[in-house]
Amino acid sequence: MSVLLQIKQNVIDGNAPGAQSSVKQAMSAGIPAEQILNEGLIAAMRQVGKLFEEGEYFVPEMLIAARAMKGGLELVRPALAAANIQAIGKIVVGTVQGDLHDIGKNLVAMMMEGAGFEVIDLGVDVTPEKFVEVVKTHQPNLIGCSALLTTTMPKMKATIDALQEAGLRNQVKVLVGGAPVTAKYASEIGADAYAPDASAAANIAKSLLLK
Repeated sequence: MSVLLQIKQNVIDGNAPGAQSSVKQAMSAGIPAEQILNEGLIAAMRQVGKLFEEGEYFVPEMLIAARAMKGGLELVRPALAAANIQAIGKIVVGTVQGDLHDIGKNLVAMMMEGAGFEVIDLGVDVTPEKFVEVVKTHQPNLIGCSALLTTTMPKMKATIDALQEAGLRNQVKVLVGGAPVTAKYASEIGADAYAPDASAAANIAKSLLLK
């Protein structure tokens, strides 16, 4: 098995030490960082997303695979920066104000990294003002807002309204998700898209970049 296939398989299996070891091996063999990223790590997360959609993998398996990918990505990131390899886009993610749930948001962040995005993770309980401030500072392509409680869902609309008031709404696409959130709700509050799960979020984010 080629070392790139080993990286891919180790990530799919959620074998973090194996993924790091095979990434180190690939780097020692002089394989370009971009190839390790695309043919090893990103290819693996694409397969993990597919397994999730097919009902073969569930959230725990996805989290374990995403952690293995992250470990490999940390090793290859300095080489990507040195080679001036750009991320496909930049996304800010956060759980909205009043909500302290982070498993779904963390998984989305890892799947986004696995899809080639630069991710700025604001954590939980993020105010509309904080989202606005980060959009001004970092100029991301996308914002991902998560809510796990019906009581915090209105903060998604408050965030979109705050972006509008700051004159930034046209600069950034807003993607929303979380257990109680629906496509209908996303469209009612003026979000650009709704993602039912982390795997879909990464695919939808890529399609929003092209719009």
